[in-house]
This record gives sequence, structure tokens and C-alpha cells, in this order.
Amino acid sequence: MSPGAGRFFTLRFPHLDREIPASGGETIYESARRGGVRIVGACGGRGSCGTCMVRVVAGKMDRRHGTKWVRACQLRPRSDCVLELAPRSTAPVVRSVEAGTGAESLEIAPAVVSRDVAVPQASLSDPRADADRLLGALAPLPVDRLDLSAARRLPQMLHRERGSLRARLRGSELIGVAATGSPALGLAVDLGTSNAAAFLVDLERGSCLASLGIENPQVAWGADVISRINHAIGSPEAAAELRTAAVAAINALAHDLCRAVHAKTEDIVDLVVCGNTAMQHLLLGLPVRQLGRAPFVAAVREALEVKARDLGLAICPGAYVHLAPTIGGFVGGDHVTALLATEDRWAKTTTSVVMDIGTNTEVSLYHRGELVSASCPSGPALEGGHISCGMRAAEGAIERVALRDGEIVIKVIGGTEPVGLCGSGVLDALATLRRCGAVSERGRIVAHHPLVREDHGKRAALLAPGVAFTQEDVRAVQLAKAAIRTCTEMLLEQAGIEAASIERFIIAGAFGAYLDVQSGVAIGLFPDLPAARFAQVGNAAGAGVRQMLASTHARRRAAQLACRCRYLELSTLPGFQKSFLNRIGFDPIHAARNPS
Repeated sequence: MSPGAGRFFTLRFPHLDREIPASGGETIYESARRGGVRIVGACGGRGSCGTCMVRVVAGKMDRRHGTKWVRACQLRPRSDCVLELAPRSTAPVVRSVEAGTGAESLEIAPAVVSRDVAVPQASLSDPRADADRLLGALAPLPVDRLDLSAARRLPQMLHRERGSLRARLRGSELIGVAATGSPALGLAVDLGTSNAAAFLVDLERGSCLASLGIENPQVAWGADVISRINHAIGSPEAAAELRTAAVAAINALAHDLCRAVHAKTEDIVDLVVCGNTAMQHLLLGLPVRQLGRAPFVAAVREALEVKARDLGLAICPGAYVHLAPTIGGFVGGDHVTALLATEDRWAKTTTSVVMDIGTNTEVSLYHRGELVSASCPSGPALEGGHISCGMRAAEGAIERVALRDGEIVIKVIGGTEPVGLCGSGVLDALATLRRCGAVSERGRIVAHHPLVREDHGKRAALLAPGVAFTQEDVRAVQLAKAAIRTCTEMLLEQAGIEAASIERFIIAGAFGAYLDVQSGVAIGLFPDLPAARFAQVGNAAGAGVRQMLASTHARRRAAQLACRCRYLELSTLPGFQKSFLNRIGFDPIHAARNPS
């Protein structure tokens, strides 16, 4: 037990104007997580990434810290403390998840419809129950079930609205009642590992009214899926923490989106969620232990429908949540919805690749009418996680890196002083360092290169004052790109074709919308194809989940696609390890391919 266990202190963050309680038995990182103060921590506080840097301005800790930046996950307070967070933790987000536009028009065949009715008042000559009179007014609609929350609200609504009501119907079930003319809204949620995006849709007109993306609060327990699975299997309380965080994120998105259009959250009468297999399991409270080890078996694969109130979601109490079907392993509902949204792009070709890049990357190969899907744990490096100076796409993040006349040229989000690297900047940085010879074919930062500095025996390429790309950063990106490229190559090998056969290479995901494809080709993340064959489609999962929200036909199509896909577990293939090792290094530098 820690010497300070049982004692309580106050942690003050002056720049945030926040104070939170802390126990002497827990680390600064753990206290901040519990108190809702965001500290970047890609590894979830295990001490392996070095991103949770803080400076102790005043107060005592359980170890020497001086005035330098130190890891919050390695410090425990011994008194009240004043702390400063690294700029990467506090920079305001500028772009999170590409959300789509309100001009979008969706095919409408909603699961929930609304009907305005006039319900006759009860009398001595008509003493039927309130529900019976309502069902009579709805005839000849075949309503045979009444949600309990709707039954509880019905008498008050009949009295207040003088018999005029809007009935919310989902098939043959009455799920809610509201005032006549109340909007019928739906919420589509793409619950990503790093970010959560939500889209508020008018279910009667098929228009997207508003959209919003936020960081998934589960990142406080680790930037990658495996970190969260390991935390969840530690105890029922740990699993509940992650489920509560996901529910809180969806509730916050629903609240903010409804407020933006002057609606009430109870006007949300349908909700569809997609995410990778682990994200959907954690939201539902399903066991994830079996997902963390081979053969990576899900508890359920088919689409699920549960009452929103059973998950703790603050929308229409009788509404349902539709969880997208998954394919296999970690190829989850978000990839199904990405396939759904991009079907018109790949279905007309002979050979196409659909890649959704993220902390967990999913890849599908479409070849001669067959779909084969696989996933790889690419980790958070390509999104700025596990990178020494990595950060979100916020103000101060370097998003572009290039070489001009032998000098590094950067572009910073917000035009401010650089404080770190976001995902697109990470990819550009390595590609640029590779092109100028600062990084060797094996991934070693070259000594005595003009861009390279050495501090205490550790080499790093200086991109800007205070922002350097280290040897460990190079290795993290090498592992990520090797995993993704190997995934693509193994799918092609199983189909017996070469990369040159790919007619359309579709890059999905929020990160995929901003990356420079040529930088990806330069480091070997993507095969060297003509630029015209690549298509960056942004958050395709978000587009697909909106389609599913608006149309039951799209839900059926998503189920068909999920069943049609053959899942391939890469680790079972004999050439997987060899291919992965071959892809860690870089190809020789050569002239760029003609983009035609």
C-alpha cells in the first residue's frame, strides 16, 4: 500500500481554473481521470508512453521532481499541489471527426413513425382506459404493445394537451407520446476508439440537422482497444467505468446537438450506434475477456436492439438503440457501415480495397464479387498517440511537414506556435525525414544529419522549437504501417492477385480524410498506385450509420453485407509474421509515381 493511502489532498490547475480531490494512494493521472481533467495518456497510465507530462508548481510528491516535466502516472501527492499541464493536453480541438453537412438528404424509411391523433375524453358512457382510447384512435394501425414509460406519461399528456397527441410507433409498439407537432429526431453515433461522432437527423424529412465530434472519454483508460480490454477484465467495477464513459459521451452528444437545434432530448425516438467490436461490447456491458486473446471471439455478431433506458441513455425512454452487426474479430459495426456508405464506389469494380484507418484498422478486399475482411492493431501512433510530441488535431498541432531547400517547413493548425504533432503531421514528418535521408531504410535516425540532434545519447529530428521526432516515434510508426500494409498484402495474397490489380483504393476514417496519400506511399503504408486510384472518403462509418438510422432498408443491407463478408484472422496465416517483418523497414527512395 502506498504510504499516502487514506489521506486526501487538493490538486489545483490554475490555467483551467479547476480544483479536484486526490487520494495519496492514487497517481496524479488517476486523480485527474476521476476528476474529469484531461491529461494525455496514450497507454492509459501504465507508464509506457511518456505522454502524460505535468509540472509540479507547488506541493510535495512521493518522489523527486524538481521543476521539470514529469509523468503524471508516476507521481502521487503528499500534500495539496498546484500543477501545470502540458500544452498538448489543453489545446482546444479544431477538427475532431469529419461530420458531414446539413445539406445531405437521406433515403427515408424510418423504424419509428409519428401519428397525430385526437383521443376522445373518458366519460360515463365511455369509461375505457386511456391506453384503450388512444389505441382506438390509432385504428386501423396494428398496435399490440405499449411501452411502460409511454403508459406512465399518457394520462398527464392527455390532460395537458386536451386529447391531442403525437404517438410514436415502432412497428406494432407504441414507444412514446408527445405533444402534437413535436419533431421526430434520430441520433446516429459512430463510437470510435479515439473519437465519437454523432449526427442528429430529422426522421420525417431525411435531413441531417446537426453533427458533432468529441474525444471518446474512454481514452483516459488507454488510447488503444487492448488497453481498455485489459482494464475492463480487471474487475466488474472497471468494466462499469468504461461503459459509463461511453454512455456519458453519447448523452453529452445528444444534449448538445438537441440544444443546437432548440429541441429536447426526449424528441430523439431512435438511435443507431456503430463501433468496432470492442467498443460495442463495452457499451453494452458484454464480456470482453475473449476478445483480448486468440481466437478473438465476440459474444454476439448480429445486430442487437435494446431499450435506450436499459443502457442509461437520456432520450425518449421507450426508444430503442440499434447496434450495427459485426463481421468477425475486431472487424466491427463501424466497418460494416463504412462498406455500406461506399458500396457504390467498390461494387462496380472488379477489385477494390476499403480501408478504415484508426487505432484499430479494418481492411476489406472486394474481388470478383467476394468480400474478405481483416483487421490489424495499428495502435494510436498514426493519430498522434504513443508519439513523444503527439497530440489531437488541435490548435498548435503540426499538421503538415515538408522539405524546402533543405529546410523543414511546417503548417500548424490555427497558425499558432507549434506544440506537438497530430496524425497527418506524424505521417508527413516521417515521409519528409525519409526523403531527405535523415531516416535510413531500416528506420534508424541518421547521426550527423543537419536536421538531427542528439541529447544524452538519444537522437531526434527537430521539426520546430520544442517539437522533435525521436527514434522511438519512428519505431512506433514503423510498427503501425507494417501492420496495416501486411493486412493489405495478406488479403491480396489470399485472393492470388497483386497490388497493381486494385482499381479503387478507398481510404476511410476521420484520420484518413486529412492524411497525405503520397506521404503514405512514401513510407510504405499504401501500395505505390497511381494517385487517381485512391479515394479519401472521410468518416464513411458516420455516413453509413446515418443511412441505417434513416432507413430500415439500409439496416437490412448492412446485415446482408456483414453476413457476406468472410473474416480472415491474419495471425493464423503461415506467412503473416514474415510479411510483417519485411514491411517494418522502408523501400529505397525513388522518384514519385506519375499521378495519372
